[in-house]
Amino acid sequence: MELDHDACYRAILSRDTRFDGRIFGGVKTTGIYCRPICPARTPKPQNITFYPSAAAAEAAGFRACLRCRPETSPDLGAWKGSSSTVSRALSLIEAGALDTGDVEALAGRLGVGDRQLRRLFQTHLGATPIGVAQTRRVLLAKQLIHETDLPMAQVALASGFGSVRRFNETFQALYNRPPATLRRRSASAHTADGVTLKLRYKPPYDWDGLIAFLQLRAIPGVERVEGDRYARTIELGGEMGTLAVTPAGKDQLSVQVRFPRTSALPAILARVRRVFDLAADPVAINEHLSADPDLAPRVAARPGLRVPGAWDGFELAIRAILGQQITVHAAVLLAGKLAAQYGEPLPEAWAQEGLTVAFPSPQRLAAADLSGLPMPGARSRSLGSMGAAAVADPALFGPRQDLETAIRALKALPGIGEWTAQYIAMRQLREPDAFPAADIGLMRALETPDGVRPTPAQLLARAEAWRPWRAYAALHLWAGDAAAIKGKADARKAA
Repeated sequence: MELDHDACYRAILSRDTRFDGRIFGGVKTTGIYCRPICPARTPKPQNITFYPSAAAAEAAGFRACLRCRPETSPDLGAWKGSSSTVSRALSLIEAGALDTGDVEALAGRLGVGDRQLRRLFQTHLGATPIGVAQTRRVLLAKQLIHETDLPMAQVALASGFGSVRRFNETFQALYNRPPATLRRRSASAHTADGVTLKLRYKPPYDWDGLIAFLQLRAIPGVERVEGDRYARTIELGGEMGTLAVTPAGKDQLSVQVRFPRTSALPAILARVRRVFDLAADPVAINEHLSADPDLAPRVAARPGLRVPGAWDGFELAIRAILGQQITVHAAVLLAGKLAAQYGEPLPEAWAQEGLTVAFPSPQRLAAADLSGLPMPGARSRSLGSMGAAAVADPALFGPRQDLETAIRALKALPGIGEWTAQYIAMRQLREPDAFPAADIGLMRALETPDGVRPTPAQLLARAEAWRPWRAYAALHLWAGDAAAIKGKADARKAA
């Protein structure tokens, strides 16, 4: 990936926050790489080289700055739109694909050869897949050292290192010092209430809109939204706990994780980033969508809009099946009954007010008799069949080689049609170009003043200009449609 040296240098001279997370500067005289907003004295132009990712800077032999802390920069999906394969690979790496497998297996899941995948990574990120995975582990470990009081052995496990020895050797090689010497803090972020970390994002961020979306769909006993705090029960590998997310100022979210196994932390944080769409680059998305005259005022009204993600693909699919032909509120109540009856109760040590049960696992629903639920028999059978399908294929809701392949695979599942497949691709697979063209809300949002709505085919043709951000266009249209409906309802009440 070629970077314009002069443009990048101007960005660091002005401490331009728009480039934070998009470029990293390696200083030849110190061997350190920094964010463009680093408060340290700006090096001379001839003494700095720019890289498109932290992994590329580390691959070139630079170590992370202790002042600007590259591990706290926004983890932007700047490659989206230029290489969807790299984007999908990064999602899998963040979820631990290279902790348990190799690059060849990762490439196979994406439908490409391992040499092609390495070439794409070098082109777009300037580093290998293994290098990216290693850098993610190192930067998470560094953040845990700075922001928590976890013992170093737990930091090693929580950041994905296979052993404490490997952890110590890596830090010694990168920083020429043992990891414990990097800890310079007195306040504790590791207590009986778990581990608390900060996750950065690129502003603007429409927190109110996203939390309202989650609140409307919060399942009783599984999720709780109170004020600006979102909390939910979580289950990974047969173990249960809770997490809570709140805005923390300075373009970051505070994430509190209470879970019995620290080695699950990378996977939990990866899911938090997905739910809250922290990898989005709103500046790039807004610039593209604002070219459409119908979208421009909507983007201007909500420049920080995000596409809310899902905690778990199976949970989202079950929610979607439950919600067929009923209101969102009715679907939430039904999901609450399902969770209360078939979910696993949280151990007393982890349960708290409003959070008492984990969402039912595929194994439980596949084996359950769901005929007693207040829904048509065909729909309850779809739930059981979906559970059986998820048991048979644990990677059922993982990234595919492209959006079209993902949609075909999802539509082959029981109870999943085109709209639901696009919705799952949008929220779970994090496909930024997913687009449910047959959605009545989208067609209603583009209704002409004389009452003519576009057909699904017309809407799909119109949306070609919105690629590769059609999912964000859909959220803008839904938001505007919801606001218009509420406005009409308020007017009727006033009358």
